Amino acid sequence: MTETPGKGSGGSRATAAKQVPRAVAALPRQVRDELVRRLRRKGGAFTEGDVQVVKEPMLKRAVTASALGNCMEWFDFGVYSYLAAVIGKVFYPGASDAAQLLASFATFAAAFVVRPLGGLFFGPLGDKVGRQKVLATTMILMACGTFMIGFIPSYATIGLAAPVLLLFARMLQGFSTGGEYGGATTFIAEYSPDRRRGFLGSWLDFGTFTGYALGSALVTLLNFLLTESEMISWGWRIPFLVAGPLGIIGLYMRLKLEESPAFQQQLDEHDQLVAQRETSRHEFRTILTRQWQPLLICVGLVLLYNVTNYMVTGYLPTYQTEVLGRSSHTADVLVLVGMVWVVLLITFIGRLSDHVGRRPVYRAAAIGQIVLGVPAFMLLRSDGLVLPGLGVLVLATLLAGFAAPSASTLPALFPTSVRYAAMGIGFNFSVAAFGGTTPLVTESLVASSQNNLTPGVYLIASGLIGLVAVHFMPESAGVPLHGSQPMVSSEEEAQELISTSEQLETLGRGSGSSSSRDSGSSSQS
Repeated sequence: MTETPGKGSGGSRATAAKQVPRAVAALPRQVRDELVRRLRRKGGAFTEGDVQVVKEPMLKRAVTASALGNCMEWFDFGVYSYLAAVIGKVFYPGASDAAQLLASFATFAAAFVVRPLGGLFFGPLGDKVGRQKVLATTMILMACGTFMIGFIPSYATIGLAAPVLLLFARMLQGFSTGGEYGGATTFIAEYSPDRRRGFLGSWLDFGTFTGYALGSALVTLLNFLLTESEMISWGWRIPFLVAGPLGIIGLYMRLKLEESPAFQQQLDEHDQLVAQRETSRHEFRTILTRQWQPLLICVGLVLLYNVTNYMVTGYLPTYQTEVLGRSSHTADVLVLVGMVWVVLLITFIGRLSDHVGRRPVYRAAAIGQIVLGVPAFMLLRSDGLVLPGLGVLVLATLLAGFAAPSASTLPALFPTSVRYAAMGIGFNFSVAAFGGTTPLVTESLVASSQNNLTPGVYLIASGLIGLVAVHFMPESAGVPLHGSQPMVSSEEEAQELISTSEQLETLGRGSGSSSSRDSGSSSQS
């Protein structure tokens, strides 16, 4: 039997297209595909037990407590970056100015050497005993390491023991930080409703740059109020001592949290038994053999974000004073303005990623960095304040484009059972190898090449590598996390999702029946 054009199979497809319910047609492709996969696996539509409704008060507490930990970590980072030259004079007084700066940055970079070890230790622990317990522990260790720096005697008082103690404190910070960001992003991602994960995840990095801005603002204020000799004598200690009370507040908030819904869901009696029997070595082997593709994507995205991050936050203050000869007050204020700009932008870009997707946001920022990396540093070396300020704002805008979607994108690459450990490995390896070394490597390249545009070329290279990672990353906006139930904000949204799943199930049965009829008609003809 032959079919008339415009009728038969073609007409059936056109009719079916018209009959697709509006709620189904409105779903982003990646969300629809994931829901269809889950419905096929389940063998039917979702019920109320298949959808997790997140309570708003608990969600706010989880986001706040996680962001506060990042705020404290980056408060210390901002303080250390702005005090790099002073720390060099306190702990390495016999060296030249350039050697003091390099020694200070080397001590800074040493913390990143142990970050992967922290990730290897805390990651599997977080997958077994829970995210909340590990995040409370990392908060204590971070606060102790930062607080300790404020009490270390100078080189003039105890000699070589002073830089050794500084190195120990920085490595303690690095070890604890190895479990902090991966755990915090995992925790927020597992608490966030699927449709709002980009916006809520961006608050974690809002805490990051708020902490940096507060730390750098405090140092800038001290530089205005104290003389250089007073800063070298005792003023540099004040910002580190502030970390003690901040750590106590953060610890209290984290101890009040409940475990994330996704972790609670996976730990039924069978999973608890498996988790107790499974060794860390087996988990690492699972990640490296079964999750190597998302692991490489994670490394590439983290490189893209953190080279820019540490270029702006770790190197730019020193670049302006030591390379361009700008006053420390001017340099500090320019970078501080950039950090405030990131804080203002970041949650808006996070919300944007929920609507347009994570990949378009990453891609636009990566291309922007490739095109604008060198021009931004050409603006920075200009005279006056307007053009250098514009250069800082360009870099800050690119940084916000990378930071905003990171906390929602990276955890979505991995399943719940290994998410914390995989994040600990991928994130910390990339930060240690490429991010934390950026100030040291860039300072060395500028010194050896005598070209003050070298940092812009470095940004172009990271943008190209990041663009490759963006090309291969799956779109995760609105998609439930691997190994987790769909997460929604309200009972109404849960009923809407259940209704949509029923419509998808009906469409699936209809297309299956049509296929069967078409197959039968073909065999008859």
